[in-house]
Amino acid sequence: MSGSHKHACAVLLSFLLAGGHAGTADALTLTEGVKIATESNRLIRIVRRERDVAAAEAQIARARFLPEVNASLSHASLAYQPGALYASQAVRTTERRFISYGIDMRQLLLDFGARASLFEASQAAIESAGFSVERTRNLVALDFILAYLDLLEAGKGERVALREVERLESHLKTAQSLYAEGVITRNDLLQAEVRLSDARQRLLSVRNLKEVSASRVNNILSRPLRSEVHPEEAVADLPRVPGLDEAGEIAESRRPELKIIDREVRINEMEESARTTEYYPKVFADASYRFTENRYQLHEDNWSLVLGLTVNLFSGGSTRAEIAKIRYRREQLLEQRRRLADDIRLEVEKNFFDMRNAEEKLRVARDAIGQAEENLTINRLRYEEGLGTATDVLDAITLLAAAETNHYRAQYELQRAYAGLLYAMGADLAVEYREPQGGNGKEPERE
Repeated sequence: MSGSHKHACAVLLSFLLAGGHAGTADALTLTEGVKIATESNRLIRIVRRERDVAAAEAQIARARFLPEVNASLSHASLAYQPGALYASQAVRTTERRFISYGIDMRQLLLDFGARASLFEASQAAIESAGFSVERTRNLVALDFILAYLDLLEAGKGERVALREVERLESHLKTAQSLYAEGVITRNDLLQAEVRLSDARQRLLSVRNLKEVSASRVNNILSRPLRSEVHPEEAVADLPRVPGLDEAGEIAESRRPELKIIDREVRINEMEESARTTEYYPKVFADASYRFTENRYQLHEDNWSLVLGLTVNLFSGGSTRAEIAKIRYRREQLLEQRRRLADDIRLEVEKNFFDMRNAEEKLRVARDAIGQAEENLTINRLRYEEGLGTATDVLDAITLLAAAETNHYRAQYELQRAYAGLLYAMGADLAVEYREPQGGNGKEPERE
């Protein structure tokens, strides 16, 4: 095979391999990403185990209502056969080797609601674990949405930086032509080269930021960090949101963090009820059956039934101290809830005003791009005709890049603030981002 044929085959093979590799990297939409993140994220799987643990604790609490049954089996071998003296004669009382077995059952009949309180506390713990899963799932969804938007913004930043480099390269070619004709000085040429070098460095920085953002997306999706990510553009038109006061009220009624504390308060109350019963007696019943292999006894087996009562007369004040500790803990939880409610209100307010601020920025940035493009066109024409300076053109290029960057930054700030507001209001982000527009089709009013 000739060298040219080998080269052609190598090029074809490289093309096919590149094409096949590109085909394996499908585009990732925001909706699909949220779905994958909330189903496969490792943190969610970890928190779900807490719910499993709570369910097991509930089974333990339920088991306290049932009787405790124990069985025993033993074999005894004695050095001497037991006996007694009766009227100066030795009387055997048992065999030297024997087997005995039995079964015992104990049932607590009355504990003044201790078991019921602990069982109710275990049910509240299951609910609390469920809300913890919901909170973690929503937090993972928000984390992914923000990472996804960061990746989109980095992609737009790369595009802006690339266009800036292209404009500066075009300006450098113009400057080189004018310099060759003797129209401009070498200082103008050096200025263009320095600006171009600076723009290329910014392009490298933006590309590095894009790679880091892609790795963060892969990490949330539990994928290899270097997997290719091709995000699709998120639609900028967002559904309307409620007014600030209404949003705060919705947040207080829906945030899982507050529901978790409410369940913890309920668990605390049930634990206090269970501890209080230690002041009261407990009524129990014991039933047992015993068999001992002993031909010297009248009856080798026997049944027994005992009805009893126990009461703790003195424990050194530990019960009183435990109840006091539980009450202090409840006061702490209630204060923690009040503080959390204030923090949630603040979170809602921050994202609400961030949305408004981003909307204003976006409105201004749209006009600024057109003005910056017109400014660059005018300065280029003036420079080519010898009426303007190189500095005017370079500043116009930088100004246009800044206007485009501000536009994209405002666009994604708006979407990040919207996602943050939904999270702050306690909305289920996996449901809200099920539709392509980033909402559930409803359009509550914005004041």
